[in-house]
Amino acid sequence: MPAEQLTVQDLSESELLARIFPRLNHSPGILLGPGDDAALVAAPDGRSLISIDTQTQDQDFRLEWNNGYRTTGYDVGWKAAAQNLSDINAMGGSATSLVVSLTMPPDTPVVWVEAFADGLTAAIVGLGAPDCSVAGGDLGRGRELSVTVAVVGSLGGLPPVLRSGAKPGDVVAIAGTLGRAAAGWALLESRHPMQSLDTELQALVENQCRPQPPLAAGPLAARGGATAMMDISDGLLRDGGRLASASNVTLNLDPVALEIHAMPLEPAALLLGCEALPWVLGGGEDHGLLATFPAGIQLPAGFTAIGSVEAVVEPPGRGVRIAGQAVDTVGWDHFAD
Repeated sequence: MPAEQLTVQDLSESELLARIFPRLNHSPGILLGPGDDAALVAAPDGRSLISIDTQTQDQDFRLEWNNGYRTTGYDVGWKAAAQNLSDINAMGGSATSLVVSLTMPPDTPVVWVEAFADGLTAAIVGLGAPDCSVAGGDLGRGRELSVTVAVVGSLGGLPPVLRSGAKPGDVVAIAGTLGRAAAGWALLESRHPMQSLDTELQALVENQCRPQPPLAAGPLAARGGATAMMDISDGLLRDGGRLASASNVTLNLDPVALEIHAMPLEPAALLLGCEALPWVLGGGEDHGLLATFPAGIQLPAGFTAIGSVEAVVEPPGRGVRIAGQAVDTVGWDHFAD
């Protein structure tokens, strides 16, 4: 049978793993990698950051979109790595290892699985996590594709940057982009064929399928005095509200700064007949960083100011405001209708 026609049911688990392992990168922090019952990873800091995330077919991604785009194994592997690397970044740390569980239907093409492994490695290397690699994982059979990744990271001797440290008077800043992945999702769900989109609009689709979290920014923020920080995975307003609640403060955002982030999205909004600003406020899968810094200090490279931290005047005053005005919280909720 030609290799491109093989499905996972045509191979044993060992044969499939033999096609995956050579595609994974190897970092020195993995003392014992795939092949035993558990991996052995170094923890030179004496502490480890740990996080976990799951992508499920037709919930977090589609194999075929309304505009004709087909999600590749490479896309899913890249995104699985990126969103987990970002969680470590948001604590001010650097990822050191991933453990990956892949559940798939028996008719999944073997080339899709190989591309998935390539996407994992490409994201780790391309996004700038040189000390990280896949330490092991699991393969399983199911009715739909599902990917769960657990990530371990190091703080490099620094204290973690929590959500709960923002103080009145701090500057609110972001690193990375806002709204691009949400605009990409809207284009994928539209009826505008992928091939009809210009390069600028196709780049927004790529931001949804292959996020670009700013991995250098987290450790820089930790060293640069960040008082609080988190990954923007569910939208600026929703995640900003979480940071504000944890710190018992109000985040007051600058509408001019938000409009600057909306401007590159205007061509997509014009094509789809909508407004760009809601993508900036409610789109989260760019996996940028939301952070607060003491007033008067120079923001680390990659961060731009978008507002200020204020004391809670009256309950329930915690949350996010724009130019001092309360706004409805928008963003991703796994269990919303």
